[in-house]
Amino acid sequence: MFMTFWHLFTGFFKIGLFTVGGGYAMLPVMQQEIARFGWVSPAEFIDIIAIAEMTPGAIAVNTATFAGFRTAGVLGALLATASLALPSLLILVPLSNFWDLHQDHPVLKAIFAGVKPAVAGLIGAAAIYIAKTAFLYDPLLGQKEGFPVDLRSLVIAGAVFIAVRKRKLDPIMAIIISAVVGLIVFGF
Repeated sequence: MFMTFWHLFTGFFKIGLFTVGGGYAMLPVMQQEIARFGWVSPAEFIDIIAIAEMTPGAIAVNTATFAGFRTAGVLGALLATASLALPSLLILVPLSNFWDLHQDHPVLKAIFAGVKPAVAGLIGAAAIYIAKTAFLYDPLLGQKEGFPVDLRSLVIAGAVFIAVRKRKLDPIMAIIISAVVGLIVFGF
């Protein structure tokens, strides 16, 4: 059990330490760490992301909490969450004064000009991973090797994309409507 806690600590500390750009940018690194230790399956990871999106709080923190809970109960949830947040606390508190004094320095501006597109790339990688897993997974049949794309999932995703992007549908309403549609399409 000690090794499980150690892996939760080191895995989520590493995620918190080496990812820049917020929760969505953390998802590829989280997925890699979770897969490396086998804490949850790829399909469960997508479910965790969906749950983390629907619950209050940051997606990365919610995902860490849920993965920690699935791995080692309440103590695992607390450890994973604290481990994820600890690097930010250790780095940002001391650096906040430095940032206030030097945020307009050309070197810092150049560094962040390089980091911003990297964050976009990380978020794009997370989106592709999530889409691949979501569209190739049938909740009734499970994930099959070579299983064709689930057209029902593609239609739901496309409709939500259009409704949110073009029609400015509130994302919370999109999730609620999608849950009802999922219950009708996949459930009964």
